[in-house]
Amino acid sequence: MNETIILHPGDSVAVALHPMAAGSSAEYMVNGKNHALEVLDETPKGHKIAIRFIASGEPVMKFGYPIGVATCDIPAGTWVHSHNLKTGLGEVLEYEYQPVEVQQVPAPTQGVESLYFEGYQRENGEVGIRNEIWILNTVGCINKSCELLAKLAHEQFSGSGIDGVYHFAHPYGCSQLGDDLVFTQKLLASLAHHGNAAGILVVGLGCENNQIESFRELLGDLDPERVRYLKSQDVENEIDEGMELIAELAAYGSRYQREKIPFSKLKIGLKCGGSDGLSGITANPLAGRIADTITGQGGTALMTEVPEMFGAETIFMNRAVNETLFHQVCDLVNDFKQYFVNHGQPIYENPSPGNKDGGITTLEEKSLGCTQKGGQAAVTGVLQYGQRSTVQGLNLIQGPGNDLVSVTALAASGAHLVLFTTGRGTPFGGPVPTVKISTNSELARRKKHWIDFNAGALLEGNSMDDLHQELVNYIIDLSSGTRKTANERNGFREIAIFKDGVTL
Repeated sequence: MNETIILHPGDSVAVALHPMAAGSSAEYMVNGKNHALEVLDETPKGHKIAIRFIASGEPVMKFGYPIGVATCDIPAGTWVHSHNLKTGLGEVLEYEYQPVEVQQVPAPTQGVESLYFEGYQRENGEVGIRNEIWILNTVGCINKSCELLAKLAHEQFSGSGIDGVYHFAHPYGCSQLGDDLVFTQKLLASLAHHGNAAGILVVGLGCENNQIESFRELLGDLDPERVRYLKSQDVENEIDEGMELIAELAAYGSRYQREKIPFSKLKIGLKCGGSDGLSGITANPLAGRIADTITGQGGTALMTEVPEMFGAETIFMNRAVNETLFHQVCDLVNDFKQYFVNHGQPIYENPSPGNKDGGITTLEEKSLGCTQKGGQAAVTGVLQYGQRSTVQGLNLIQGPGNDLVSVTALAASGAHLVLFTTGRGTPFGGPVPTVKISTNSELARRKKHWIDFNAGALLEGNSMDDLHQELVNYIIDLSSGTRKTANERNGFREIAIFKDGVTL
């Protein structure tokens, strides 16, 4: 087994598959031929080693793309990281549409068996993989009241045709103005329409900016049988009143039964967090295969993390189904770059300390690994923050890279579950089942109570085809309710809302 791996024949660096000692010999394969290399520096697992001389100022190549510029001469065998590599990114750019031929199949791919799961069919055509009651508060002042209400209702109504009662705390809804308040309202309104919720209890305080009356208008065509409203300042005891309203929602929601539903109705979110040097080798390509399976079945794959597209954005731009959509992707990227500029922040300062410790040096490198989660399908839609998806295929969503904020945005756009790839691990869960896919087996073994699926097995003799089929089966079981994610078992569910404005 080779100690390092080359991701593209044109690359100038290899990735260490285990820690490499200075003076040791590393083997790697290019175009089917094995090569040996003397390692000059101690190189941690997941980090990069130069496989040829790289001159100062020359682009460093990984994934077949430049991931930055060498800041000094780098001899073959040298550890390549932040001490000798810097970003090559600039500011807002102009782009030219150069479409590439990609999958645009809006129905099960020819020759591929149609896939199904056992889910809940809603009256409006949406589906759910869970049958839950969600409590959404219009303002953060009543988080604790809603938390108590959810606890009491969960104990009373879970198991009687209802999978559980959950509240998602947040600090907003008051002291917000303009677009900042609209972000909060749109996000909560889209969550209220989610197919995993059989019923919604909207709880307000009474004096907040986000008044129940105005929020109710944003909900639009939400089935009145699925939603109840409670203004805390207008009732004597909001807990007693809330329990009565949840009892009505539970009676309504318990009428739903699981039935056979095609994958064309399934929507998955794609996210990475705590990435390492193996993310773009194991977990992200595996998630990309799943994205292609979902879209190939006529379903929907959702991606956000716009800042983590910087440096790899043309991959998605040129996969847009038409030039109009291409310009929407351009605006998505450049508007987020302008957001950084408006706040006086450099657009390329993205890899976290954990990312760098795991072997990721520049934003380009992080982005090229991140975008692999989108597979190879055509980009069929671009969504604004808090906007629900209506077009099948691969959709890109306005949103930051922050784990909690972006997973919440994916759920608000309709994701029934989220595939979350990670090299360092995290315990959190969004409002929908959040599948933690480890990039390495060490993490999977050490954090069994966090990790749901181990993509690190790819480096231990397992094939991509076998792991892909195993993960497809996992998703079928998860969507059918016969399996739960670690975050569900642990009771870890939360939301975070994107804030861009002053607080009064």
